[in-house]
Amino acid sequence: MFERFNLSEETLKALRKKGYRKPTPVQEKAVPLLLEGRDLVGQAQTGTGKTAAFGLPAVELVDPSRGEVQVLVLVPTRELAIQVAKEVGELGRERGVKVLALYGGKPVAGQVELLRRLRPQVVVGTPGRIRDLLERGVLDLSKVRFFVLDEADRMLDMGFIDDIEFIHSKTPPRKQTALFSATLPEEIRPVIKRFLRPDHGEVRIEPEKPTAEKVSQTVYRVREEELFDTFLRKLEETPFRKAIVFTQTKVEADELARRLRRAGFRAEAIHGDHSQTRRERVLRDFRRGRIDLLVATDVAARGLDISGVDAVFNYKLPLDAESYVHRIGRTGRAGREGVALSFSSDREDDRLQRVRKVAGDAFRFVNLSDRPVESGGRRPSSGGRFKKTFGGRKGKGTFGRRRSFGNPSGGG
Repeated sequence: MFERFNLSEETLKALRKKGYRKPTPVQEKAVPLLLEGRDLVGQAQTGTGKTAAFGLPAVELVDPSRGEVQVLVLVPTRELAIQVAKEVGELGRERGVKVLALYGGKPVAGQVELLRRLRPQVVVGTPGRIRDLLERGVLDLSKVRFFVLDEADRMLDMGFIDDIEFIHSKTPPRKQTALFSATLPEEIRPVIKRFLRPDHGEVRIEPEKPTAEKVSQTVYRVREEELFDTFLRKLEETPFRKAIVFTQTKVEADELARRLRRAGFRAEAIHGDHSQTRRERVLRDFRRGRIDLLVATDVAARGLDISGVDAVFNYKLPLDAESYVHRIGRTGRAGREGVALSFSSDREDDRLQRVRKVAGDAFRFVNLSDRPVESGGRRPSSGGRFKKTFGGRKGKGTFGRRRSFGNPSGGG
């Protein structure tokens, strides 16, 4: 129960109003450390309750009687800024905490006026807009006591590191810092070392294993030179209205989207190098059915709220098992069945083994390569967890390059 965190009665009342009864695992681990004043690195996926994990300490920390920014939360996108500000605002409402979201795409003058009139204790913003307001001299961060980087890996992927460094330099040297990220790539380690104290706490929430009952999973192991042709053939054999194709890099996402359009598919790429306006347009077209295939990197797809995804295609298996779980979790939601088809080059069997550990018997393995499977120096037996199948099963419907799903039964 939240009572054991020794939160104020006002915050407990806010939690009851939101219907929160029991802390999530990330809240259970992170909130006590943050309330103690510790710096924190939290590794947790979207949907784990991480906003409240830093939001609860934030609203407890501030003094509502002082009209100055005491908490700064940086997020990668305007959608997330709005979402996080709403959540933190609801948590702090009973204490009289004022929260303001600041992001691009809105007139600066209006946000400057809001800053002056509202005098918020908590600001949630995107790095570009926060830097802009600092350079204009209208935002004062000299009283910040708690600095939060939310979805840090995504902000780095989108090229915000210079903005973050600039913003950080405008905050007091003595403050509490929390960094939350779904993944902890090597690129993020210097940021942790630079921004957080050496004795910072760490919280890691393991992603749930994929639900085999909801997502039909198949992995095709193919020769490297036959990867695209095999992928294209399976794409044509699989019925879907909306599907996401995952790639490893931004360059690969752009190139694959171009090749798919040449093959007759309505495909668009989305990643951190694209402008916010373009990303929003692509997502809007995808939701409305103007695009059938969204080609995305792991980081770009994180946090996107997209319903009705019928299938997920991993053009190549990801580097780590956590990303595999996150990717296929995009389909098979809200009680619907989903399909996840993955393609693994026969030169990258190490990835295959990592996914095997997390997926277990949940997926069907189809070996289309004549090269032996590398499995820690030995080839898995036919009776192992990987069932070796040659040929592969075709989907029930073939839509080819005519991207129309028709009117499936039970559809809406």
